[in-house]
Amino acid sequence: MRIMQESQSFIIPTTLLLLALFYTTSAQLSPIQPPSTPSPPLPQPSPPSPATAPAPGFNTVPLVPVTPSGAPTPTIIPKGPTIDIVQILRKAKRFSVLTRLLKTTQLINQLNSQLVTSSSGGLTLFAPEDSAFSKLKPGFLNSLTDRQKVELLQFHTLSSFIAISNFDTLTNPVQTQAGDNPQRLQLNVTTFGGSQVSMATGAVNASVTGTVYSDNKLAIYQVDKVLLPLDLVLPSKAPAPAPSLAKKGLPKADKGNSTAADDSSTASDDGSDGKALPAGVSAGCSMKWVNKVVVVGVVGLVSGVMI
Repeated sequence: MRIMQESQSFIIPTTLLLLALFYTTSAQLSPIQPPSTPSPPLPQPSPPSPATAPAPGFNTVPLVPVTPSGAPTPTIIPKGPTIDIVQILRKAKRFSVLTRLLKTTQLINQLNSQLVTSSSGGLTLFAPEDSAFSKLKPGFLNSLTDRQKVELLQFHTLSSFIAISNFDTLTNPVQTQAGDNPQRLQLNVTTFGGSQVSMATGAVNASVTGTVYSDNKLAIYQVDKVLLPLDLVLPSKAPAPAPSLAKKGLPKADKGNSTAADDSSTASDDGSDGKALPAGVSAGCSMKWVNKVVVVGVVGLVSGVMI
């Protein structure tokens, strides 16, 4: 009996110890996972909005996009200005004539320098495409002098940045880089509804047909005609006429070569009877000839009385 009691006192603690080890091992092998929460449903894509028809007027999407740095993406990092007008026009691929004029007149160097000047208010360039230059009369560009070509390009340039929405703020006539002569260099800008821009120079009427490039310093707009100033169309002023010979005065005639008409007029002024003088007798000798006739007549009369 005593042995059984001792056995029971030994078996019970041992059994409890084994059960404790079993539960501990099971907890380590199979940890209790927290209850999973259901994931929220994914948002459904909204249906695309219907496309709206573009507003009438010129195309506001630039032909040459602007990079974050404010300049077209170059293949080679340029050492000069970050914005190159010629490079922009070449990317647009429809302004070869304008590009050639800018380079041959070297005006492109001045324009690019203005863009990097801190005090500059930017530039606005009206760019005629190649088809616009083909509308000029044949040989017109070749007939211009270098000074006139520079004036033509400057007439297409404003010394400030004009955004598309600010054309209606311009005051006519708009002053260009060509000068401020309103009679020969006038440029009048008219807007219609904010999306149509037309220009008149007195010699041609043109319209803005699109945007080539635009950032906060440079705006290039495409125009359908070359903006010809009156200065290049009107004829130049004729030179003053040469002074006439009458103003200079004619040389006085020689007294010895007086004509018979002059002698007759002189004789009338001297109180003669109007009879014509003998040929070869000048007006200066008329009184001497009359005196001789009188003397001869008196001598003849006295001779007749004496006889």
